[in-house]
Amino acid sequence: MTAREIRKVKKDEKEGRPVPFSPKFISLFAEEVAKRVARTIPKRKSKKRKKKAKKIENAVFLDTSAIIDGRIFDVVNSGIFYKHNFIILESILLELKHIADSKDLVKRERGRRGLESLDKLKKKKGITITVFSEGQEKALGLDKITEVDERLIRASKITRGQIVTCDYNLEKKANISNVIAININNLANLLKITAVPGESLHIKILHKGKDITQGVGYFDDGTMIVVENAALDVGHEVNVAIARVIQTTAGRILFAKKI
Repeated sequence: MTAREIRKVKKDEKEGRPVPFSPKFISLFAEEVAKRVARTIPKRKSKKRKKKAKKIENAVFLDTSAIIDGRIFDVVNSGIFYKHNFIILESILLELKHIADSKDLVKRERGRRGLESLDKLKKKKGITITVFSEGQEKALGLDKITEVDERLIRASKITRGQIVTCDYNLEKKANISNVIAININNLANLLKITAVPGESLHIKILHKGKDITQGVGYFDDGTMIVVENAALDVGHEVNVAIARVIQTTAGRILFAKKI
């Protein structure tokens, strides 16, 4: 305030008149009050938006047995699983590495072949390979599960994916947990050539059977045909008629007679 304004204020105070304030003073006073009020109000913490985990579509989880078996890769190469996302858990890769480092020659070869097949699959167009790191497994709560099979089932249930395996017990455990599990062995049996008693076939006898009179031949899919009285026909093609069909855990076995 100027000296003149101060004198006027004092005069107004003596005479009992209301003291006027300049607009500048009122503005500064209001600004100071606003600052003090603002300091008394608690600040709200800004909530950071959590990034939603990207949804995995058409997830297919491969277990160790399916990878080292290798037939799943032939199925994939046929185009059946086009646009699917194959998921490999870090714990599965560790199992494969352990097998590939085995002192047993057969195990070591199968483990290395499985890793090579995964690498080839990763380069195939239309197929996505995703490896769940330890961090991703932890985010899904899988780190608290010690058994690899249980991790697979849990991960498949969370992502609504499927499991491909050659393990009978894993298949059953997954089904009980309402998770779809495709057993490659069952799939192979379902795709084998069917034959009914009385049907005529033309096959080549490759070797003798358990009985010295029997000859054994095979379909292209590996189905065994045991032919009575065909031991002397090894190396030759014969016409046979199917007599009976037996279903075993290893698949179908056909028994036939020469015609």
